[in-house]
Amino acid sequence: MSKVVKSEMAGTILEIKVKVGDSVTAGQEVAVVESMKMEVPLTASAAGTVKTVTKAVGDFLNEGETLVELN
Repeated sequence: MSKVVKSEMAGTILEIKVKVGDSVTAGQEVAVVESMKMEVPLTASAAGTVKTVTKAVGDFLNEGETLVELN
């Protein structure tokens, strides 16, 4: 079963800190989203390997939308 990193609020992606194949640990920051002039970090809730990154820097991410999928 794969694990995902979802956005907690809608916003624009400022930075993506991982790429496909990277190993991540639980709690690791994987991206930063700008929402209402605040920078909001997105963190992995579990360890794994990045399987997919669904968006790019500058793209809009809706609340609850998956940005990173982990194996």
